[in-house]
Amino acid sequence: MSAPISNVRPKPDKVLTDIADYVTKYQVTSAEAYETARYCLMDTLGCGLEALEYPACTKLLGPIVPGTVVPNGAKVPGTQFQLDPVQAAFNIGAMIRWLDFNDTWLAAEWGHPSDNLGGILATADWLARNGEKVLVKDVLTGMIKAHEIQGVLALENSFNRVGLDHVVLVKVASTAVVSKLLNLEYDEVVNAVSQAWVDGQSLRTYRHAPNTGSRKSWAAGDATSRGVRLALIAKTGEMGYPSVLSAKTWGFYDVLFKGNEFRFQRPYGSYVMEQVLFKISFPAEFHSQTAVEAAMQLHPAVKNRIEDIKKITIRTHEAAIRIIDKKGPLNNPADRDHCIQYMVAVPLLYGRLTAADYEDAVASDPKIDLLRDKIDCVEDPQFTRDYHDPEKRSIANALTVEFKDGKRLAETVVEYPIGHKRRRKEGMPVLVEKFRTNLARRFPPKQQKAILELCLDAERLAATPVNEFVDLFVI
Repeated sequence: MSAPISNVRPKPDKVLTDIADYVTKYQVTSAEAYETARYCLMDTLGCGLEALEYPACTKLLGPIVPGTVVPNGAKVPGTQFQLDPVQAAFNIGAMIRWLDFNDTWLAAEWGHPSDNLGGILATADWLARNGEKVLVKDVLTGMIKAHEIQGVLALENSFNRVGLDHVVLVKVASTAVVSKLLNLEYDEVVNAVSQAWVDGQSLRTYRHAPNTGSRKSWAAGDATSRGVRLALIAKTGEMGYPSVLSAKTWGFYDVLFKGNEFRFQRPYGSYVMEQVLFKISFPAEFHSQTAVEAAMQLHPAVKNRIEDIKKITIRTHEAAIRIIDKKGPLNNPADRDHCIQYMVAVPLLYGRLTAADYEDAVASDPKIDLLRDKIDCVEDPQFTRDYHDPEKRSIANALTVEFKDGKRLAETVVEYPIGHKRRRKEGMPVLVEKFRTNLARRFPPKQQKAILELCLDAERLAATPVNEFVDLFVI
């Protein structure tokens, strides 16, 4: 007979206490992290504003019960909605992620750490409107810590290889950081984070054929809002589950991670925010960003010779092949923005790639599918090694165009996208222009000017009460 199971309550898993230690005790001192977080705040909100032009997104926004207004509730930028913090977090999170244009983290697991801003901003704004002193600097600190939790967990642990979506890490990071904003006691933070791991986790099936669909655009909003909900539950004194990860048979590791414990490359600090990748030029899945940039460079040479092309080879890294190397029919925008062949064909043909290019009106052009059929991906093992190298973190792609007459163009190689840390000096002015463009989508000139001037003044922005900051974004 097997030994009886002990009913002694265990000590919390170290993963839980490490996160709680970090959010409650660690002081962020990196000027680079705060500077990057300020740009990240601008870019992330701008992505949300652009998403408001798409009815598929806006139909999901607002209160659960139409017409409901929450007095002193959190406001949703770019709209007239004022909601409870959980629903506001969903609204903001869905807007941010909708167009696949916000920041990116690539490692064993992929993801978009600025997805956490939905929960952070909604909670901070709600608290500020109810008498708490919460400044934009607190939001920036929360962003740095949420980026770090999500990103460090992602460095060595591949959730996609066990079929789980990366938004589990958004839920965990949002829960932890929001718990700090809510001033939970240390043990309550541990309890809240344990609840995030014990929760049901999203399958990746909505990101892959044959089920690719628009849930991938609101899954992060769902996750960050769930983080707010779990933190609020923990604030009531609700108990946690200390061995949620390590418990035999019933814990996360045994049930969902093939019995493997998480591995860690580094302690929590401010590394992820400092290294994060921005999508500045193209609303495209990040593993394709350099391929799209290469295609843009090739456009002048091929735009009048499309019918003469025999073959296009994309030399790439393993992750790109696993995620976005896709043949056959593409059923909707969510399918198209995760197909590297589509994302290369459009700029080769038109010299552009915008969010509108994933819609049916553009996708119906038969030349796109004809060109897609001629594009093949091959893995370069060195590209894959450089992708995982913490000193490089490249996302390289190289395009070779061959013509029917036997001639070929010189291979076009792009190792680092413009949003990479190695191209910050080049990229940040472009990011500001992207933000300026997105502000103009929703606000009159005077309002645009007020927002931009505040965001570009780091000291004044950090000292601004969150509710006053968010009020600038109200329609």
